[in-house]
Amino acid sequence: MTDITDELLKLLIQELSLLHRATEVLAKSHAICDKIGIKEHYSFEELTEFEALSSRFARLVDLLIQKIFRLIDELNLAPEGTIRDSVNRAEKNRLIENAESLVEMRRLRNQVAHEYVAEKLSHIFEKIVTLTPLLLDCIGKTEKYCFAKFPIKK
Repeated sequence: MTDITDELLKLLIQELSLLHRATEVLAKSHAICDKIGIKEHYSFEELTEFEALSSRFARLVDLLIQKIFRLIDELNLAPEGTIRDSVNRAEKNRLIENAESLVEMRRLRNQVAHEYVAEKLSHIFEKIVTLTPLLLDCIGKTEKYCFAKFPIKK
């Protein structure tokens, strides 16, 4: 293998490790918020839990799309392209059932980063609670894909 490929594989291992740890935290956060449920008004503690879930969801979407998918593309010698290109290739590689789901997650990530109107937060929380299992499934498939496709070990 070339030095560039070796470096990319090392970076992929590091990013997969970060992804795995962040996934565990997101799953725990999701379980807490799922138990709280979606409502119009939240206590301070409940709001804190949902804000933590939202932030973790947004970071994980970024890590998956911006880092992991880009590294997979680079290792597969796919041409550089847009985020949409990476997401479409992820669908082609069966890392997600439907590319539109990841696009929706990406849009939701942008909403999380820029939404300050309290009335809209409940709607955002509901979407995040709904989409988190799909994101977790995609991450599981991505990890399996990477360990099967590339010469790396857990």
